[in-house]
Amino acid sequence: MTYTPASGTAGTQDRAERSYRRDGGSNRREGYSRDGGAARSGRDGGRPYGRRPFRGNDRRGGGQHRDRRAFDPARRAAIEAFDPAGSVFAGYGVPDRVVKILGVDGIVEPTPVQAAVVPDAIAGRDVLGRARTGSGKTLAFGLPILARLEGERSQPNHPRALIIVPTRELAGQVTEALEPLAEALRLRMVTVYGGAPYDRQIRRLDRGADVVVATPGRLGDLVEKGSCKLDAVEVVALDEADHLCDLGFFPVVDELLSQTPTGGQRLLLSATLDGDVDRLVRRHLNQPAKHEIDPDAGSVTTMDHHVLVVGPHNKLDITTELLRANPRSIVFTRTKGAATRLAEDLEHAGVPAVDLHGDLSQRVRERNLDRFRNGRAKVVVATDVAARGIHVDGVGMVVHFDPAGESKSYLHRSGRTARAGASGAVVTVATPGQARGLGDLFRRAGVTAKNVDARLVDGPITPDALSEAPAMVQREQPRTGGGRGAGGGRDRSGFKGRRRDGGRPYRSRGRD
Repeated sequence: MTYTPASGTAGTQDRAERSYRRDGGSNRREGYSRDGGAARSGRDGGRPYGRRPFRGNDRRGGGQHRDRRAFDPARRAAIEAFDPAGSVFAGYGVPDRVVKILGVDGIVEPTPVQAAVVPDAIAGRDVLGRARTGSGKTLAFGLPILARLEGERSQPNHPRALIIVPTRELAGQVTEALEPLAEALRLRMVTVYGGAPYDRQIRRLDRGADVVVATPGRLGDLVEKGSCKLDAVEVVALDEADHLCDLGFFPVVDELLSQTPTGGQRLLLSATLDGDVDRLVRRHLNQPAKHEIDPDAGSVTTMDHHVLVVGPHNKLDITTELLRANPRSIVFTRTKGAATRLAEDLEHAGVPAVDLHGDLSQRVRERNLDRFRNGRAKVVVATDVAARGIHVDGVGMVVHFDPAGESKSYLHRSGRTARAGASGAVVTVATPGQARGLGDLFRRAGVTAKNVDARLVDGPITPDALSEAPAMVQREQPRTGGGRGAGGGRDRSGFKGRRRDGGRPYRSRGRD
């Protein structure tokens, strides 16, 4: 993938302008990664961005997504004319109507996880799949579910299939991917999650739902209210089961599965299969077919990893320059307040950005994500909680503004780019002190990252420029302890080299 600056951007910033000042800078902000304050301004937890009315897909209360393309006469004619024999999915037993829709959308060859999971799942077997995010898991479990339910209708409040996911965003995106296919088979889907009114979701369940896509907490509430009964459920899919367990949902998911009929089909997909995920497998899956596809997300060959080393007070300036030259990016921060502040600062600097985190209402979260999807926003600034909920095509770069705390978080964040075989780049923006602590993180994640001094990058900061820039060499730390004079006055940053323009090397202030 070629990364080029966005048209109309400001001129290239000279390397000298990236010098790491100790007096701060015009955009210096204290505490991005240290301040855990709540998101600012607005009843919804964030800025209203011009107070535009919400025009996204109306799933705020479990409303049904309508695929506008279904009303396009040319598209309908193309679907009717498509020959299912030209698709591999037809040989798996996927209904012809679904195969035609996939074919018109250019999906005729399965991804590895789809090729492994779909035949076993359509045959009725329980499936245990380990695959990285972005590998096509939604269709891997969605197609067998739709094939199994075809030809019958569910009774009110008695769904025949459950798809349980960890986040609201993922629930909406699973529905968006599968609902046009379900409608072709005259199957109804209902999406339920917290943060939305109960009444609309209850009304949809009262009218009858064949497939319920749900987050565990809200589904448990609806089951307790008697609005969703699980005695007719034939198949359950758990998507991103490891994240469900990481968020503490194991007891709820365990109880929900226990209320479904014994002998029902179970499809569990996860990036890891240890801990509570293993407990779910042993309790609820019956001799599952096991498939491990790309289990190590860090081995993606189309993803380049870089560490952009900056001064403690230039982090915002350099990150803004990086994002201005590389639109269509997702940035991760450690706290909700930092996400909101960084999105605001990027907006003020002329980089259209939105934030995404748990302090925002569902209406604002959907609006902000919709702005990114349709291109009105070029950058999403998100927290780890939202890392798995962002499934948007065409993300060319992931930026860790606050370095990830552990390897699993790094891989989940980074998995927002280089999806489905596309290429992408991952850049961690780190001060010298932070950079010194990343080596072990990368080893556990199974990735190799190149450290680059931001001052030595010629022209706009892009992944291609980082690849061409000289790598920083980490030298052995002094073995002696003590104060400023320890180690014979060596550079305490732990990195060799001075600026080529004669400036002084990095010095960590000890509180990065």
